[in-house]
Amino acid sequence: MRFEIVTIFPDFFSSFFENGILRRALAEGLVEVGIHDLRTFTHDRHRTVDDRPFGGGEGMVLKSEPLAEALASLGVEQKYAAAPCQDSNLPPREDAGFVTGHDFSRAADDSEYTGALASARTTRVILLSAQGRRFTQSLARELASLDRVVLICGRYEGVDERINQLYCDMELSIGDYVLSGGELAAAVVIDAAMRLIPGVLGNQASGEFESFGVADAEIDSDVEGVPRSQHGSGGLLDYPHYTRPAEFSGIPVPEVLLNGDHLQIRRWRREQQLRKTLANRPDLLENAPLSKEDRKLLEAIQQENRQGS
Repeated sequence: MRFEIVTIFPDFFSSFFENGILRRALAEGLVEVGIHDLRTFTHDRHRTVDDRPFGGGEGMVLKSEPLAEALASLGVEQKYAAAPCQDSNLPPREDAGFVTGHDFSRAADDSEYTGALASARTTRVILLSAQGRRFTQSLARELASLDRVVLICGRYEGVDERINQLYCDMELSIGDYVLSGGELAAAVVIDAAMRLIPGVLGNQASGEFESFGVADAEIDSDVEGVPRSQHGSGGLLDYPHYTRPAEFSGIPVPEVLLNGDHLQIRRWRREQQLRKTLANRPDLLENAPLSKEDRKLLEAIQQENRQGS
């Protein structure tokens, strides 16, 4: 899989890709990254990428021409002149190819890539913006299944809307707050999607048994004939974790985690998932695939909370 980042601050990402599993994924060729300085696609001596907004108002807006040239250099063509598209269910564009056999993991200028487009593969162009739909784990899984993701990092007051209209498949926000630019958001999207690519995590099951993970029914129940002690979150928050020492500052590890009964541990972990989700993200419970046992546990927890308040 390949990520393309269009930004006015290419150096922002230098340390990001030099640590942890991202560094290993790049080194092993599981992920490729191209970082493209938007200012290289300007034609004035000041390398101007922004201008004042029509209609007045505060701030500056990223200009359409440099962005269009940057996208063209990546083989991304205009989709159509229509209303802005914010629907992630649209079929991925197939107007750009994917090149193998080249090392772009540190590229700031991928001119070699431009003229070497191979057979068409799936690409998604994303504008990172506070106006976009919220980024979720399910969307990270969707992006991880693609061949290429192009991320446009917004800045200032935003990006000329015609870039969104003509080139972007989706506007994406990482949360209900405003950042100074899309670079941090791009880093979040890449990290979340990249770790779901097969082979990136040392243990692929780590991507299943975690917050916002898949439902328990979608995961094999046994591991080499031994009942599984983990419980899939099914879109809820993860259960709490403990490690040595068995007691810290007078607080012991829950006894159930020490008895070796995998089924009891699994039931306890599901109860903890429900407790933590109810306390911190009750909105996730609204559409969660809860079993009858889950609902009984949840009712008991809610009753317990009412009695304790």
